[in-house]
Amino acid sequence: MTKLAFALALAASVALPGAAMAQSVRLLGEHRAWSSYAASDGAGAVCFAMTKPTNVQPEPDGYSQAYLYITNRPGENVANEFNLVAGFAFQPDSMATVTVSGQSFNLFTQNDAAWLDDAGQSGALASAIRAGSSLTVEGTTAGGIKVVETFSLSGATAASQSISSGC
Repeated sequence: MTKLAFALALAASVALPGAAMAQSVRLLGEHRAWSSYAASDGAGAVCFAMTKPTNVQPEPDGYSQAYLYITNRPGENVANEFNLVAGFAFQPDSMATVTVSGQSFNLFTQNDAAWLDDAGQSGALASAIRAGSSLTVEGTTAGGIKVVETFSLSGATAASQSISSGC
């Protein structure tokens, strides 16, 4: 299982009580709009912070709950990995954009997920998230509809500190 798939499975196990993996995920804390979790896999500790959008416009047909994740995997030297599960399928071969406090970052998309196009910008995006009050992601659905998801950053700094100390 890839590390991303593992993180998503962890999140799903938290959202689905009674799931087989639920015992392997430990809640680190609730931080206003954000929650932080820790777990371990074959490569070591995995900690992630997550939040849900406060607004989705327009809500596309077939929309399911979206989640934004910031993940640390210290055993692999990964910190502040940004991942979005959009709740809808993106248009194939399309890019999305995340904007925080006037700073924009390009995301590559695959199916219903998006990641930073330039992983070297992880630190800059993480800093913008800690300093900002809201974040938007703009992307195009498989049906060609532009969707804007808005996320609160209230608690993002505390969640970031929690996953840094929890791993």
